[in-house]
Amino acid sequence: MHLKALALLIITGLTAGLHAENWPAFRGPSGNGKSSEKNLPSTWSPTENIKWKLKLPGPGSSSPIIWENKIFLSQSLNKEGSERALLCIDRKDGKILWQKSITYQEKEPTHSTNPYCSGTPVTDGSKIIVSFGSAGLFCFDFVGNILWNKDLGKCIHLWGNSTSPILHKNLVILNFGPGENSFLLALDKNTGKEIWRANEPGGSSAIEKGQDWLGSWATPALHTNGPTSQLIMPWPNNIKSYNPDNGQLLWTCQGITKLVYTSPLVDKDIVVAMSGYHGSAMAVKTDGKGDVTHSHKLWINNSKNPQRIGTGIIHDNHLFMANAGPGNIQCIDILTGKDLWENQRLGANHWGSMIYADGKLYATDQNGDTFILEAKPVFKQLGKNSLKEHTDATLAIADKELFIRTFQHLWCISAQK
Repeated sequence: MHLKALALLIITGLTAGLHAENWPAFRGPSGNGKSSEKNLPSTWSPTENIKWKLKLPGPGSSSPIIWENKIFLSQSLNKEGSERALLCIDRKDGKILWQKSITYQEKEPTHSTNPYCSGTPVTDGSKIIVSFGSAGLFCFDFVGNILWNKDLGKCIHLWGNSTSPILHKNLVILNFGPGENSFLLALDKNTGKEIWRANEPGGSSAIEKGQDWLGSWATPALHTNGPTSQLIMPWPNNIKSYNPDNGQLLWTCQGITKLVYTSPLVDKDIVVAMSGYHGSAMAVKTDGKGDVTHSHKLWINNSKNPQRIGTGIIHDNHLFMANAGPGNIQCIDILTGKDLWENQRLGANHWGSMIYADGKLYATDQNGDTFILEAKPVFKQLGKNSLKEHTDATLAIADKELFIRTFQHLWCISAQK
């Protein structure tokens, strides 16, 4: 073989091995907030290391997903939520390639802090699936055609909805709720055909006087151990594990309280679930069957818990958590529940979820300040970078670039020249 041809073959092979990681779903490729990317930007500001920024039609809390050179973002085009859209954005320059909107004229309540379309889309590289709440679940192709849509009924809760779909094999799975009409649903991702449904009784819209304030805004988590998988879902008052292929209930554990905003965290054979509104947090082993409340619970913490909205990171048997009120940062031993960073405060309240990459934690507060920390049980702050805009969304990572959605813009942060 000619030497030049051989050199080109070697370079091509090395380049293929270094292909950038996509960010196809809420909290990344594995749904756990972790990225394999390295050499990410460590400093930025509104004028430093900004590749581009895109002015958005209005506020929103959903996070961007990225597949190669395309970014997808859900967005309400007006305050009333009557025009709900999926945006396709060119990752190279931040230009909108296409925008497809769905009209929904009926009333769907939400809170002023929770704009419509706050659920993050998911993609498999050929389809994008997004939940528009009461307007339904929609599947688009990469040029913006609707492949199928599913009317799931009205999603009615005083504080609105924000759950994101996830993918498992040929299924798209969604926590539809909160509200009186709450259930887990699995559809064939190619056709939209319903495969299974697990209803969760006892929901409440919290609109009528005297109704309970309860509900789960959590996105379920997949846990795979060898040939078997579990779908972990925290509901009001209990965590449940399902077979993701058919919806069969595997186990349940009581102990969390009535409001659940964060998604479950799973590492090896341990699940940690956290309630919102100062409710309980607990850890459960995943190898049980039936009611495991008294047999598989590792610990439960019922006191002095902060408000929790965003989801944390588990790394090396430690759970790192950025909280919503007060905005403190915690490092919790997942085997014992002990807080190793007690009373450590960083910035304002944190509504977005933490992200991990290259041994570092990224926590963005509502002021648009992103704190970079060492992912170790000894607290060490490595940096603080501000965009000076309000954000409730979770940071995304792709091809050595960071993407942050604020109420005003989508920002692409890059140190690459």
